[in-house]
Amino acid sequence: MDSLEQATDVLVVGAGMAGLIAAREVIRTGRSVMVLDKGRGVGGRLASRRIDGAAFDHGAQGFTTGDSCHAAVGLRERLDGAVAEWNPAPAARSSPCHWRGVPSMSGVAKHLALGVPVQLETTLTAVRPEATHWVATTLDGRSVTAKALILTPPVPQSLALLDAGGFPLAPALRQRLNAIEYDRCLTVMAVLEGPSSVPLPGGILFDTGPIASITDNHSKGISQEPAVTLQATPEFSLEHWDRDRMESGRLLLAAAAEWLGAGVRTYQVHGWRYSRPRVTAPEPCIVANNIPLLVLAGDAFGQGGVEGAAFSGFEAAKAILSLSPNHPEPIH
Repeated sequence: MDSLEQATDVLVVGAGMAGLIAAREVIRTGRSVMVLDKGRGVGGRLASRRIDGAAFDHGAQGFTTGDSCHAAVGLRERLDGAVAEWNPAPAARSSPCHWRGVPSMSGVAKHLALGVPVQLETTLTAVRPEATHWVATTLDGRSVTAKALILTPPVPQSLALLDAGGFPLAPALRQRLNAIEYDRCLTVMAVLEGPSSVPLPGGILFDTGPIASITDNHSKGISQEPAVTLQATPEFSLEHWDRDRMESGRLLLAAAAEWLGAGVRTYQVHGWRYSRPRVTAPEPCIVANNIPLLVLAGDAFGQGGVEGAAFSGFEAAKAILSLSPNHPEPIH
């Protein structure tokens, strides 16, 4: 940030799908918006990485959208050119609405971030209300003042920010938010010495064993080099979370041997502490305070998943615009 103090109409915390969608929709009405994220890039779990010339999607592998949902139609319109069809799961082969990012899943986030004021590598320490506005403080002592606040990080992280700022959530709401739970996920990114044995279009979902899914990034259209992404089950990930990551990776690669089809040249392992919400709130977003306005959103609200996060972002923006004074035309 250029100064120690900044101000905006709406502050969005988190540059994942929900945060970027919400920011874009609010910007369309002419209000000022600022998005803060502690990461080096936008996207959150819409994550991609390069290793020895190979490219990987190592967070969300894809997402679905329905034909009739208004928000789904709006999402497809906003992602024009940033997605391509990809139907790896047997259950999804009858649907024409399963997608991957172009050129990778992080490309979806980068597309949504165009024209959005995003400040990366900005770690917040607290958010606190002061009369009719919010004040967010950063690790390096800077602050942002906003009339309205949208929190989209994993719920435990949002609660930690509110607690650090001394904001007392209503006990019933606190209990509901504490009930939200997330699965963990260990993810292996392996560069292969040759093509894998994963069938086209490059993805398998498993019902048994330690592996939840395996994706061939070359067949998927992500990588020019042979490379696979293995994602462990929640059970395996929790059991091995505090163990040596490379050893856990070796176990997963051994379990996937019949699908690798070639030797492993090198691999890395990433751990997602908040991979996917196992228990969600039923509504797509929650208005936690009216003055100053606070909305909680993200993939833990509503249907979950990437598409659920998008719908949550749309609804969070609607809440901001309908409850803030002098709100302009509604979102279409």
